[in-house]
Amino acid sequence: MLLFRLVFGLLLVASVLCFAMFVGTNEPVWKRRGVVVLKWTLIAAACFFAVLILERLAPLL
Repeated sequence: MLLFRLVFGLLLVASVLCFAMFVGTNEPVWKRRGVVVLKWTLIAAACFFAVLILERLAPLL
């Protein structure tokens, strides 16, 4: 659990920093990197919630 939270938090911070660099430099490469990191952040969040749901369903199975 802690690992998922740490990965999610770090990816979110990295995405925000990439978008901040895009705003500061106006170079499209930072926007693309920010979108890619944000995509992986959403994938990590989906995995986190899937683990939570599976933990809740395990006693029922």
